[in-house]
Amino acid sequence: MVHKILVTGATGETGKYTVAELLSKGRAVRALVRKEDERTEKLRQSGAEIIVGDMLEHDDIIAATDGVDAAYFCYPVRPGLIQATSYLADAARRARLQLVVNMSQISAREDSESHAARDHWISERILDWSGVPSTHLRPTFFSQWFLYPHAQASITKEGVIDLPYGHGRHAPIAAEDQARFIAKVLDEPARHAGKTYPLFGPVELSQRQIAEEIGSALGVTVNYVPTTIAEYKDRLESQGLPPFLVQHFCAIAIDYQNGVFSGQDEVIKAETGASPLTVREFIDRHRSEFHFPGK
Repeated sequence: MVHKILVTGATGETGKYTVAELLSKGRAVRALVRKEDERTEKLRQSGAEIIVGDMLEHDDIIAATDGVDAAYFCYPVRPGLIQATSYLADAARRARLQLVVNMSQISAREDSESHAARDHWISERILDWSGVPSTHLRPTFFSQWFLYPHAQASITKEGVIDLPYGHGRHAPIAAEDQARFIAKVLDEPARHAGKTYPLFGPVELSQRQIAEEIGSALGVTVNYVPTTIAEYKDRLESQGLPPFLVQHFCAIAIDYQNGVFSGQDEVIKAETGASPLTVREFIDRHRSEFHFPGK
């Protein structure tokens, strides 16, 4: 029986929802955060135990895993994943965790052009080789991408989604739906250990259809205007994104064109009893987070 669960990246998109979902199920949660801030205080007020630490510090991870039964591991898209995974695998072995739920990504593979995606593939293998019971999650693009400043500005100021995704398709998946699935998996470690799950929203759409759904939900006109990889790279660099992230975004744009991100939900509804949010449902839920000029 899993009693206490460690959630790393606890102030991130899936992390904060996973903490809330686990607490709603009556589980004790230890939330690993990098620093104390307003987000951390919200987690504390909700009932989570807070531990401040760095996933790239071995001693911090050993302390974070001490006394817990399972862990959700989520590392941001930046250098250091392989080191962080190695530290977690060692700490998980010492603590004899029943399960590590590992947030990977759908583009993870050994021959990926994305350095981040290839690191995720190696990260999966490290956990497998360690002998620690593990479950790997490979989500398609998050619905939360619509809310990020650069994407939202394009939607609200220009009425466009301008990405180099060609005619590719995907079913956007909300972080809150992933959290419901993560909590379910953590509740039944023996049944899910050793498995890899691709995670999708309920309906696969093209970028043009996504633009139409967002525009209809917000009551505005939004069009999909394809751009080139080179134009996309220039824009990302002009926005100050780090080179590691720019390289990743450009590489997975090609994956997207080639269908790597396509698919529809086959496990979230089956495991949790509730279908993941559609694009329209997600926009309705997060409507207040969209800020239109002059409004």
